[in-house]
Amino acid sequence: MQIDTGNTGFMLLCCSLVMLMTPGLAFFYGGLVSRKNVLAIMMQSFVSMGWTTVLWWAFGFSMCFSGDLKGGTDFGGIIGNFDWAFLRGITLDMPSPINDTIPMIVFCAYQMMFAIITPALITGAFTNRVTFKAYMLFLTGWLTFVYFPFVHMVWGGGIMAKWGILDFAGGIVVHNIAGIAALTSVLYVGRRKVKDLGPHSIPLVALGTGLLWFGWYGFNAGSEFRVDSVTALAFLNTDLAASFAAIAWLALDWFTTKKPKFLGLLTGAVAGLATITPAAGYVSPAAACLIGVIAGVVCFYAVALKNKLGWDDALDVWGVHGVGGFIGIILSGIFASTAVNAAGADGLLQGNTKFFLVQCLAVVISSAWAFAFTLGMLWIIDKITPVKVAAGTEEIGLDAGLHGERAYVEEAI
Repeated sequence: MQIDTGNTGFMLLCCSLVMLMTPGLAFFYGGLVSRKNVLAIMMQSFVSMGWTTVLWWAFGFSMCFSGDLKGGTDFGGIIGNFDWAFLRGITLDMPSPINDTIPMIVFCAYQMMFAIITPALITGAFTNRVTFKAYMLFLTGWLTFVYFPFVHMVWGGGIMAKWGILDFAGGIVVHNIAGIAALTSVLYVGRRKVKDLGPHSIPLVALGTGLLWFGWYGFNAGSEFRVDSVTALAFLNTDLAASFAAIAWLALDWFTTKKPKFLGLLTGAVAGLATITPAAGYVSPAAACLIGVIAGVVCFYAVALKNKLGWDDALDVWGVHGVGGFIGIILSGIFASTAVNAAGADGLLQGNTKFFLVQCLAVVISSAWAFAFTLGMLWIIDKITPVKVAAGTEEIGLDAGLHGERAYVEEAI
C-alpha cells in the first residue's frame, strides 16, 4: 500500500473533529435540561465514547465492514461477518476499502467516531427518565441490532448499496434511525412526572452548538475519504445549510413569539447540519442553501407538532435529527447531480426517478427497522431491569439520585 500522507493526515484530523462532536452534544444537551439533571445527560454521551469503543473493537467494526453482498461473504447483505472481530487480521499496512491510500486503521477509527455519537443523539429524547443500567443495555443492543446493520447495508457493501441508495455522511445511518429510535423511546417510556423547568444554561447550549458545527466539517467533508473538490463541496454545503436553517428558524421563532430567540437560532443550525448530512457531497451549493431553508422551516413545525401532540421528546431529537435526516434523504433524491459529483447520482430534477424512489424506500425501511427493534429492545430490557427511574429519583434529579453527584454546589453560587 502506498500511503498518501495528505489524505491520511486529513482523515486523522476529521476523526478528531467527529470525536469532538460527542462532548459537544453533551454540552448541548446539558444546557437544555434542568440543573439537577445535567451530569446524567452528559454522562450518557461520554459513556458512549468508552463503551461503544469497546464494542467497536470487539465486533462492531467487523459487523459493519467485513464481507460484502457482491462476494457472498456477508450475511444476506445485512451484516458483515466476524473475520475482523477484535481487529484480528487488521495490519498496519492494510488499505481501507474506500480509499487504498488511507490505512485501514484510520478508516476504522473514523467510523468508530460515528458509532459513538449516533446512540448518544437518542438520549436527549428520554432525558430525566431512564435508569443508567437500562441505558447501558440499550446502548449495547441498539448498536448491535440497529446501527451496525445499517452501516453495513449502506456503507459496507450490503443490500442497500446494491439497490443504489446513497447516504453521503449519515442521513440514514445516523440521523433518521436515531430520530425514530428517540420517538419510539418517548412513546414507550412516557412523559416525565416532574415538570422540567427548561434550559438551565443557554450559554452551554451555544458552546455545544459551536462544537457540533465545528466537528460537523469532519463529519461531512471527511466522508469523501480524500482531499479533492468534493471534499471542499461537502465542507461548504455543510456551512451553507446550517446557516440558512439557523436564519429560517430564527425568523419563524421571531414571527411567532415576537422576539428573536437565541435558542431558536442554535436549534435551527443543528437542524440544518442534520439535514444536509446525507446530501453534502452530492448537491450544488445553491441546492444546499435551499435544503437549509427547508430544514429550518420543516423541523420548526415538526417540533411544534410534537408539542401539540404532547410527545415528551425532551430535547427535540425527533423533530431535529429524525425529521432532518428524513427530509435530507428525500431531498438528496431530488437535488443530487453528477455534475457536482460524478460518483453520486442524478436526482429527480435531473430526470432520475429511480434514484428518488430508492431514497424514499431507504426512509421507509430504516424508519420501520429502527422503530421495531427499538421498541422490542426496550420491552426486553424492562423485563431485566426497570427502564424508567423511580418517582423519587425523578423528583430529586438523576444527578443525585442515580450518580450521587451534583453539577453545581449551591453554596458556591
